[in-house]
Formats: sequence, structure tokens, C-alpha cells
Amino acid sequence: MATMQAVHIPGHGDPSVLKLVELPVPEPGAGEVLVRVLAVSLNHLDLWSRRGMPGVKLPLPLIPGCDGTGEIVKLGAGVHGLSVGQKIVIEPGVSSGNSAHDLAGNDHLSDDYQIRGEHFDGLCREYLCIPAKYAFALPAGCDPVRSAAVPLVFLTAWGMLMCRAQIRSGEQVLVLGGASGVGSAAIQIARDAGCRVIATVGSEAKAELVRKLGAHEVVLHCTPDWPQSVRKLTGRGADVIVEHVGPATWEGSMRVLARNGRLVTCGGTTGPTVQIQLPHLFIKNQSVLGSTMGPRSAFGPIFERVARGAYQPVIDRILPLSKVREAHELLETRQVLGKIILTPGS
Repeated sequence: MATMQAVHIPGHGDPSVLKLVELPVPEPGAGEVLVRVLAVSLNHLDLWSRRGMPGVKLPLPLIPGCDGTGEIVKLGAGVHGLSVGQKIVIEPGVSSGNSAHDLAGNDHLSDDYQIRGEHFDGLCREYLCIPAKYAFALPAGCDPVRSAAVPLVFLTAWGMLMCRAQIRSGEQVLVLGGASGVGSAAIQIARDAGCRVIATVGSEAKAELVRKLGAHEVVLHCTPDWPQSVRKLTGRGADVIVEHVGPATWEGSMRVLARNGRLVTCGGTTGPTVQIQLPHLFIKNQSVLGSTMGPRSAFGPIFERVARGAYQPVIDRILPLSKVREAHELLETRQVLGKIILTPGS
């Protein structure tokens, strides 16, 4: 029986818990395709899956990895519209397809929505079988390795800006943590939509990066007066704020949110609890919006823009899958400027 290399999280802990194991290469069932994984992008979700999340029980041992690309090597019975040798994006989220949210085109809001590498085995392996409907054909012009860094962060940023905040050309958009995965995607999406983009970063090196991505103005959020700097740049405040930092930046974000402004958040890397001053919220007619992932329908417009160069994934380095521990350490200690890509079989 053919075997493959895979990463296991046998128990929660630091990067040393990650194990390389040998597993059988699976066979595709009806409606499935066997995929040779070409590249996997590391996300903060992988760190949370490895560390463990309070109140969340994950199925261990777990193969991490939610973001990736592959090549179809075998078709299961009844699969049409795909071919052996075709390069694909492996969609990170799955759902039954039967809920009211699914039928309305909001699969990511379905009660049974699950993400690879968190709720079930992910992509840090050489081969896997997936239902054919989750194999998105990689457009011509998209590099199959670099494209592994696109799905999760661009889908999340698209959901925040296009679906929840519904940005409009001419608006001023503040992106917190602009050099992060979601932040770098949000800058490009807002700029492409005709918005004026202000990004916050923690260093001059990151400032240079976000300017290249299209930020019109950059503010260092390591200085205590960063909200005043943003207020000076925007005049009236930001129409839309992309928040995913949480307590460390929340008060400042709310201070610079404009009248009729929308703050949209997809996470809290510095903690789960924030405070809101209700008079500011209702007197200024502001909105605070939660957002998680984005709809499958966004893959088409996202990768169309990747193919023509309007959106670009930010890559720090590419490592073999065998260096998964090193990759986790680098991301955890913030020694990267962009995404880390892992390549199985190398």
C-alpha cells in the first residue's frame, strides 16, 4: 500500500508536539478527487489548533492546514468538469449545502460550516481526497505555490469589506495590522474598490510593505498617539475600520471611527473582551459588525484579480513540510513578513 507523509497534532502544546507520520494514500470515493498537495499556507488558525482553544474540543490527532493548492491525480466515480493533472485551490471551508444560509449563498454562515485543520483533518500532508465541489480550478496566470497563501485571508477580508461593511469608492478605510495576512488582503481589496486606505503597522519594514500593497498612508501603532495620527490623516475619521487585533487597539479604533462609520472585526489576537462607550455609538450612528470567513462565491472574483495582478499574496518564505515546527516557531514569534508556505514532498 502506498504511503504518504503527514503532520499530526497528537496533543496540544508548543511546536515540539508536531509529529511527522506515515499514513496510507487514500482512494477517492464517488464524487471525490484525489489531490496531490502542492503547497500549504500557514495561518494563525494553525497555531490555535496546535495550542488548543479554551472551551473548544478538537479531534486529536489532527492534521493541521486549512489553506492550500494541489493537483488532481485521480477522479472518483461520477466526477465531471475536472481532469487529472488540473491545478486547483482546495477550498478551506465546507458545509452541507442544505441550510437556508447555503441556499442564500452564505455557506460560511451555515450552522454546520467547518474549516479544514480545525474541525477535521487539514492539508499538511502529501495527498488527500476531497469532494469535487471543493476543488476550485486555479486560473491561468496564478502560481500554484504562491496561490496557497490566498484563500483564507482574502476570503476573510472579502467577507469583511465587501459583504459586511459594503465599502464604497471614495471612502476612507483604516486597516489595523496592515502587514498581517488579513490586513494585507484588506488593503488590496479596499484599494482596488477605489477607497483611500490608511494602514497601521508595528515597524518601518512593515510600513514599506504596506505602501507597496497600496496603502495611501501608514501609521505606526506602537506609538501611543496613533489614533491622533489617524484622525489627522482622515479629518473626519475612518468610514470603515478593519479590526482583528482586539483589546490592544479597540479603544483607539472606536475613537477614530467616523460618524456613520462601520467597524468590522473578524477576531481578537490580543484577547476576547473589549468595551464600547454606548453614547459614542448611538450619537454618531456607528455600527460594529462581526464577520467570519466569506462565501464560496467570492473565489471567482478573488482569483480573477490574482490572475491579473490586482491582488498579490505576500510570501515571507517557502519551506518543506518537514520544517513545520520551524514554521510554527517563526510565525509564533513574529519573525516573518508575510505568509509561510509549506511544500509537501520536498
